Amino acid sequence: MIPQDFIQSLLGRVDIVDVIDRHVRLKKAGANYKACCPFHNEKTPSFNVSPSKQFYHCFGCGVHGNAIGFVMEYSGLTYPDAIRELAQQVGMEVPEVRGTLPGRPAAQAKGLADRMMEALNYYRAELKKSAEAIDYLKHRGLSGEIAARYGLGFAPEAWQSLKGVFADYESAQMRETGLVIDSEAGEGAEGAPARKARRYDRFRGRIMFPILDSRGGVIGFGGRVIGDGEPKYLNSPETPLFEKGRELYGLWQARRAIRDANLVIVVEGYMDVVALAQSGIDNAVATLGTATTPTHVAKLLRLADSVVFCFDGDSAGRKAAWKALEVSLPVLADGKSVAFLFLPAEDDPDTFVRRQGKEAFLEALAAAKPLSQFLVTEISSKVDMGSEEGRARFLARARPLVSQIEAPALGAMIRKRLADMAGLDPGQIPGFMPPRERGQYRPAPAARVIRRALSIEAQILQRVLRKPGLARSIDPDIVPEATAEGRALHGVVTLVREGDSGLTLGQVIAHFEGSEHSAALDAALGGGSILDEVPEAELDLEAELEGLLGRLGLQRSELRKAELEALGLAGSLSEAERAELAALKTRQASAKGVNSGEESQPKP
Repeated sequence: MIPQDFIQSLLGRVDIVDVIDRHVRLKKAGANYKACCPFHNEKTPSFNVSPSKQFYHCFGCGVHGNAIGFVMEYSGLTYPDAIRELAQQVGMEVPEVRGTLPGRPAAQAKGLADRMMEALNYYRAELKKSAEAIDYLKHRGLSGEIAARYGLGFAPEAWQSLKGVFADYESAQMRETGLVIDSEAGEGAEGAPARKARRYDRFRGRIMFPILDSRGGVIGFGGRVIGDGEPKYLNSPETPLFEKGRELYGLWQARRAIRDANLVIVVEGYMDVVALAQSGIDNAVATLGTATTPTHVAKLLRLADSVVFCFDGDSAGRKAAWKALEVSLPVLADGKSVAFLFLPAEDDPDTFVRRQGKEAFLEALAAAKPLSQFLVTEISSKVDMGSEEGRARFLARARPLVSQIEAPALGAMIRKRLADMAGLDPGQIPGFMPPRERGQYRPAPAARVIRRALSIEAQILQRVLRKPGLARSIDPDIVPEATAEGRALHGVVTLVREGDSGLTLGQVIAHFEGSEHSAALDAALGGGSILDEVPEAELDLEAELEGLLGRLGLQRSELRKAELEALGLAGSLSEAERAELAALKTRQASAKGVNSGEESQPKP
């Protein structure tokens, strides 16, 4: 473990502009620097770097972070390795300690992410001890190098092998990892005592495939049985760290190859990914035991211009491909392409590449069927195109799909092709235009965002992240911690008040890296307004913060008043509480009278 104070010193020593400029040519743009984003393909620069905040943000794909985050993302390094890389550049020696990091509570140091990493280390150690598991991987053609790159491990065939790893095996925190299962309690046989609930390991007798997030942290596992047991693959359940519909197996390892090839291959199984990597095809990822989602496709199209789904040629493979087509339509853009490769029915990518080799797979990949062709041929194959009724049915089936395409050029070309096949003019097929072009804009399913009003705590957090020094004017005791935003704000305020008032945004983010506040901080930074072009002097952040703190105080007073009124109804108010309630009512009436003239809330 690397001490937090060293990380802060390191970020105070390096300049994010110099770090990024070594890899991406930056150009001055006002107070910031700009470039074409190195993490997705674009022609107009949308990648912004702030020297004052020591922070970068791309308004195109949304990626953002500090100098450590950039080195991780660009070079494919883990968090500790990125720190070592930066330290070497400025001549600093990295100290490492065991146990709890300075500045972080013990509970945080033993959070879910740390438990998952402990489990990974255990499974990897067990793989080295298991001759059966090693023989299995060798039989599948995998080398030790590939097994190490993907962090493969082995879960022993034992009910509670993790009990020797985690002293608190029976705790509620262990249940949240998804690594264990609790059996249900039940009644015993007649005359026997009731059966108690029992905890046991979820993964037993399986090759373990760690699933990594965008920072290289372990968020889940997939386990493949050795032999013919069922289920063949077993995946971690949904946890606070892991959401199957958002993550892809192998994406962390494949990012560099995806950018270099400007192409990503999506397969169905973990073993397909590592088998392709063993053959030198490093730009493959897999869905996690679930159907492809719009989030999957949108994430991949931010990384590359081309996505190829590679499925088995049987009915199940074609069904999975059709589902991928449906969720791809709303997120497609002109200049991006989605295609489908169907392998022979007896093959999957693993067996195909081992039997026929890399060149044969690449040749098949080059002949993948474009989405437009797959859509048209699949629908037309199910109707009689030789009759008017069949062609009308053909158009009826195509309409709900084509109307989702927001890409103007692609949508126009597909509509023209459909009209030609039906023997009509494109203007004679109504209802095929996307909602935006019909003048009734409705966000496509993948882009649909349920917007809610930002809480006061979230609005305060946004302003404090813009200018961390503002946190010194906030009393942490007045910040409610009932929400994730409130807890994150409380953490930032405490950090700044107890430390250096000159902390940059990059240092604040580094302090909370991997903590329970990461998600709330990331959400507050997600819109990119932190790096907008409006000078902070013109925003009057101090006045906005003062107004928000006033509203926060009023909100707290409302809650306290409601609490006291409830006690009053129950007849249990003390004299002191009656006086407090009367004072609150007077104060709130006065505050509301003053605030009634406000025309609008400050902008986030």
